[in-house]
Amino acid sequence: MKNRIFITGASSGIGRATAELLVRQGYEVWGTSRDPARLPRMEGLHPVALDLSVTAKARATFAQALAEAGHFDVVINNAGSGHFSPSETASAEMVEKQFQVLVFAQIELSRVALAAMRAYGSGLLINVSSLASRLPVPFMGIYNAAKAAIASYTMTLQLELGDSPIRVIDLQPGDIRTSFNDTISPADDGPRYAAKLRKSWAVVDRNMKGAPSPELVARRISGIIENRKPPLRVTVGDRFQSFVAPLIFRFLPQRIRVWGLRRYYGI
Repeated sequence: MKNRIFITGASSGIGRATAELLVRQGYEVWGTSRDPARLPRMEGLHPVALDLSVTAKARATFAQALAEAGHFDVVINNAGSGHFSPSETASAEMVEKQFQVLVFAQIELSRVALAAMRAYGSGLLINVSSLASRLPVPFMGIYNAAKAAIASYTMTLQLELGDSPIRVIDLQPGDIRTSFNDTISPADDGPRYAAKLRKSWAVVDRNMKGAPSPELVARRISGIIENRKPPLRVTVGDRFQSFVAPLIFRFLPQRIRVWGLRRYYGI
């Protein structure tokens, strides 16, 4: 029986590249999007309409897809959204919206996925957090915090599940060349942060344009699925972001980390 995979955010970026690769490799994939018409039309790719802004709807949608599939061998929490504005001025509405999509809905999908996998007897859950959970990007404070939350939640699951036949992986992409930046723009919050916003955005935009393609992440996810004992945390991106920077920052005191990141972004 072909492995059956559920992946959120399959209409663009990392999710689309992953869904397309896995289908080509012979997997049956249930891919979600707020607008299923945006999903690629491929034999073996089952479109699923999913809006993560309402937790109850996410739960119901997963249950419907599960009933159609019979079981899922792999569930990939990938869908996301971002912002770029001073953390000091982030509205309660923005915080709630970011955490709903990046944390609350993904935790709920993790819960229902684990319950289904436990009933089936095995499974693999991949939660896509971000390298920003460890190396935060200025003016993306809510996004950084949400990704850190899902990374911590994923590690907690790893602790609690132990030697269970259900495996849980934290996948942390660095900068990947997608349309992510096209969906956000620097906020205009007056002169206090104007110069820092402009400098930081220039670095963020430059990095994104020069970053590896989402196909790199898709191949890494495929490798995780095929690996019987994959690493519990996988960082993917260019060599500096995925290996050198996390290794260096791991041993530096917080003051030096903050100084280094401020120098990097020119702020």
